Amino acid sequence: MLEGCPGCPYAEFKKYYDYYGQADYAHAWVTAALEGTKTNFNNGNADFSKYGFTGRAEAAKKGSAYMNVYMYVIREFEDAIDDCKKGCLDCNFGSVHAWDEGVAFYTGSLEGVTGAGSGKLIHALADKRCQNYKTCGIDGTELEGQSYINYQLFQKFLIGQQYLVTGTCDALREIVDDIADLMSVPLVQGTLRYAYKVDELKGAEKEKAEGAVFAAAVVPRVAACSSDDAKIVYDNMKVDASSTDHAAVKGAFERNYECMGINGKLVGGLWNGAEGKYYVNAGPKKDKSTSNVNGLAIGLGVGFGVVGLVGIGFIAHMIRKEKQGKPIFTNASNDAIDV
Repeated sequence: MLEGCPGCPYAEFKKYYDYYGQADYAHAWVTAALEGTKTNFNNGNADFSKYGFTGRAEAAKKGSAYMNVYMYVIREFEDAIDDCKKGCLDCNFGSVHAWDEGVAFYTGSLEGVTGAGSGKLIHALADKRCQNYKTCGIDGTELEGQSYINYQLFQKFLIGQQYLVTGTCDALREIVDDIADLMSVPLVQGTLRYAYKVDELKGAEKEKAEGAVFAAAVVPRVAACSSDDAKIVYDNMKVDASSTDHAAVKGAFERNYECMGINGKLVGGLWNGAEGKYYVNAGPKKDKSTSNVNGLAIGLGVGFGVVGLVGIGFIAHMIRKEKQGKPIFTNASNDAIDV
């Protein structure tokens, strides 16, 4: 355990550190892309001298949003767990604040209060990829609207917040692990989409660079399950790969869905809008998840039932404290924001 970091090394970060062998792997990726140089990782290296400005720009932009921000979101949720005081309703303002920061970094400011804006971070990515993979809507079967992933995540965000304000710290571990799994889905979708574009649609440098950065953002999760399958993803998607085989990349991911905490329903299949069907050999993985009947709706019912019971008790407690002149939360403007 690192001094001043009770939960370190965080489990999700360790997957990335173990793979890249460098704590600031995301920073190193973006810096190398901007400078047109090579990274110096244990695995997953990229030589950006092979790209022009188009490819390097994609690697830097998407590396910032989907490598750096992705892990910082998780860091904030982990920080909330570290700060949580079990059974203490009066002393978890700091942990709730960290949790809110995690949600803010996931969403970004451009989404607006309803999430219907046009953002640049992972929330926006999930909504874009659901249109490609037919995983939008509350059932995860639509081509428009908010992504199924975002519905799932905001359910988790709400339940986690309620656990924090009631000091139910032990329940947070599973919530944060679920959040990390769900956040990875748009990264898998992005990798698969650009693998298809490069392989079947003869994509150029821009498409190759986008595929490379999506793969870099998620391949350590594959490596934590299978180093052989991680190598397949990397070899096909890396900067300046000699060739890209979409079927091989898709198979490598699908063999590890269960280990990665995801499934065929969450990822979906690459949809051909012009023909009204999935692209050939790009449909969803057929697993037990693809036959679920509105699992989210059931989950929301159960989840909000639990949150409702927790919330009622918490509100009653807040009212008592207000009457005693001892409010639980003070004006946030008086608190420094530790980002």
